[in-house]
Parts: sequence; C-alpha cells; structure tokens
Amino acid sequence: MEKGKIIVTGGAGYIGSHTCVELINAGYTPVIVDNFSNSEKFVIDRLEELTKAEIHLEEGNCNDLSFLKSVFSKHSGIQGVIHFAAYKAVGESSSNPIKYYENNLVSTINLLKVMEHESVNNLVFSSSCTVYGQPDILPVTEESPIKPAESPYGRTKQICEDIISDFCKAKSHFKFISLRYFNPIGAHPSGLIGELPIGAPNNLVPYITQTAAGMRNHLTIFGDDYNTTDGTCIRDYIHVVDLSKAHIAALTKMVIGNNIQQKEVYNIGTGTGHSVMEVVKVFEKATKQKLNFVIGKRRDGDVEKVFADVTKAQHELNWKTELSLEQSLIDAWNWQKNISSIETH
Repeated sequence: MEKGKIIVTGGAGYIGSHTCVELINAGYTPVIVDNFSNSEKFVIDRLEELTKAEIHLEEGNCNDLSFLKSVFSKHSGIQGVIHFAAYKAVGESSSNPIKYYENNLVSTINLLKVMEHESVNNLVFSSSCTVYGQPDILPVTEESPIKPAESPYGRTKQICEDIISDFCKAKSHFKFISLRYFNPIGAHPSGLIGELPIGAPNNLVPYITQTAAGMRNHLTIFGDDYNTTDGTCIRDYIHVVDLSKAHIAALTKMVIGNNIQQKEVYNIGTGTGHSVMEVVKVFEKATKQKLNFVIGKRRDGDVEKVFADVTKAQHELNWKTELSLEQSLIDAWNWQKNISSIETH
C-alpha cells in the first residue's frame, strides 16, 4: 500500500541508501536529496535494480535554501523527512571544524525552515552515540548525560539535537525522533549497495575489507593501551540493514501518531560491545582472509569504549537487531569484492 513520500537527505549515502530500500519495502516512496559529495551516482541505478522501483532523485545541497524549497514544492504527499545529510569523519572534523559546523548545522536549520513552510511535521534525525562523549556507566541509556563531545563532529550532532528540540518547543505540531547510532557496518546481502568511502576510509570495517582486497598495505589499529580486555577500543557494531529498519519503525510511529512525546530519542545498536581486535579476528575467521595489521598511536577524538542499552527502542519501536557481527563482516566482504572493478570519484 502506498504510504506517501519521504524526503531522504543524503539518501545516496551508506545508511541513506539502505534506508531507501527499507522504505520501499514498507510501502513508502523515498525522494533522495543528495549532492554526491560523499556518495556515488551509480547507487541510484543499484537502488532501482534492487527494489524494481523508480527512484526519485533531487540533486543538490541542503545548504542551498532555495534548492531545498524547490524540492518540497515539487513533491506532493510528503509524510516526513529522514535527515542523513552531514559530514561524518571524526578525524577530519578535528582538523577542519568550521567545515563541519557550517555544513551540518546550516543544512539542519534550512531543513526545519522548509518543513515549517510546507507543513511537514515528522522528522527522523540521524544522530550518533558520540553525543554521550566518554560515558561514565555502560551500557549507555537514553538517560545517560550528554557530556562534552570528543570531536567537532560529535558536537554538531549535539547542537543539531538541541536546535531541533527548541524548534519542537516552539511548534506544537512538529514531531522529532533522534536515532543515536552506534557503529553501522556491513552491506545489503544482495551485494548491490554498501559502504563506499571516498578516499581513505575513516571507519574500521571498510579499512579491513580494503586491506583484505589488497587496496591498502595494512590496517592500522589506533592504540592497544586502552583499559579494555585486549587494549583496543570497544564499540557496538550494528548491521546497516538492522539500522535502516529502525528508521522505518521510527517514521511509522510518527506517521500513525503513536508518539509519546514531541521529541523522542532512541539508542540504535546491538547492546553488545566488541573490541577492534575482536572484529579483526572475527573477520579473518568468517572470510578466511588473513589481515596485515599494525598497532599505531591513539587517534584524536576516539572514545575508549561505548555500547548501547537498546531496551527502549525494542519496547517502544517494536524493533530489534537480527544480524550478527559475523554476518555483517561477511556482507561487507562480499560487497568489497563486488565493487573492486567500479570506478569512483
């Protein structure tokens, strides 16, 4: 059943593209808004091949207010927005903070302006567990304190949540769900879409798969002197398909009017932490690929360990993860093998 259109900013990106698949599976029509600064145009063709549906694409930048207005004016029946469009590299944000503040904040402010003008009142915001900083108590719940961010990227997510919260207070009909992701990994099991970093990867798993594929000489593990079992950082790694399905659950909750409050926040992870070294070992075992890795210095902005309490999302969104770390790494490796011949920018 046709459920209306959903604007998906950054919809050609890693998480955005997988979410578009799940939107179509759920009966929604995604309208992708993307300027391809961190994604590839062939993804649109892959989405059409995968879903057998026409993909609506509006190419442009969310920092361009007039462009964003034109997108909303062009499409009728918009039920809500999922806002992914943002720069997201922790390390780069530390070396170039102004780039991150300008892009991530202005795009969000512009989006709220246009949503208000067009009376579109449902927003799912792509947030991050980085808003918690280095937590005092694990696992992290939605009630955990928002501590000083470890990076400008994390700070932009905190500020955007604050901006949208203040907007909610002023606009009684506006509803907002913030999904605080832990660490998305993996790829669609079809092998047609997946994570495709431009340049050197900033995340662990694509660096692992590129090293296994011979594209990188070695994998650098940033620090082995943390206060963890094997000295490497611990994260909560969630399959991107499971993560994408959380967006559909959140969006549907708002569309059918089941919100408890105007603003709701959910941690989206597996509830289990795995160390960097553990991920390396699971990848080697699952794929039969031996990795060449070295131990490097700690990286600026990295939190020692963080993993989620996902009880609230399970109960209120009726959502839970289904795919294992091993399956995530197998899917990521299959995707890597499939894209080795693709030319990207």
